[in-house]
Amino acid sequence: MKIVTWNCNGALRKKTHELDTLDADVYVVQECEDPAQSTDAFRDWAGSYLWVGTSKHKGLGVFPKKGNTVKAEDWFGTFKQLGVINSNSSTSWSTPDLKLFLPFTLNEDFQFLGVWTKAEGADVFSYIGQLWKYLQIHRGQLRRERTILLGDLNSNSIWDMPDRWWNHSDVVEELRDIELQSTYHRQTGEAHGQESMQTFFLHRNLEKAYHIDYVFTSGDLLDQARVEIGDPSTWLNFSDHMPLLLVIDTSQRTKGF
Repeated sequence: MKIVTWNCNGALRKKTHELDTLDADVYVVQECEDPAQSTDAFRDWAGSYLWVGTSKHKGLGVFPKKGNTVKAEDWFGTFKQLGVINSNSSTSWSTPDLKLFLPFTLNEDFQFLGVWTKAEGADVFSYIGQLWKYLQIHRGQLRRERTILLGDLNSNSIWDMPDRWWNHSDVVEELRDIELQSTYHRQTGEAHGQESMQTFFLHRNLEKAYHIDYVFTSGDLLDQARVEIGDPSTWLNFSDHMPLLLVIDTSQRTKGF
């Protein structure tokens, strides 16, 4: 099974041919437009898709191919920091407050959480702080076998700040506690913040490269999974992000969730 996550940098309708060269079973795409409000050709390509967004031009889409099917999961919950007497919105929140997250199942078998962390309207909990908040609500749902969390987190341990408890490194440890690990870091043995391969090139500049896109897989899948990162010489023609291709050997069948 092949799964791709890619921040397409907008206008996915013009880039579907390039994406199809990866021959994936499902594409999880950040910063793509809503097919319902786009061209007929793009809607045809999108098929039985899922999409969420705050603008018709930029959202998070899931596009199954090869006869695979996806179903959105209706996750909802609330969280409140106990012991804090304060009406500030940063001390309590619910699932709809957090953008952009899309939980879904593939073929009623694998569980996914597609992610594109945002900064707009997030107060101090921007980017990785949004995922930290999401984990406080939905840790239980994510603590399952055959689970994959993937997307553009806009984050890396190099930006950890000492006065925050929702740093990238903290979130990585929280994910590890529920047996979700970065496939890239598992297969390379590299530490977070010390990646030799980058996924994002600011202004498409090779000298301004960062690792901010990830695939986390549950412990039962780690030995079956590998991830490949797109070549900048090809993909910088289409986006400032590289696609990540997750390959799972489904012949090693494990118990479903």
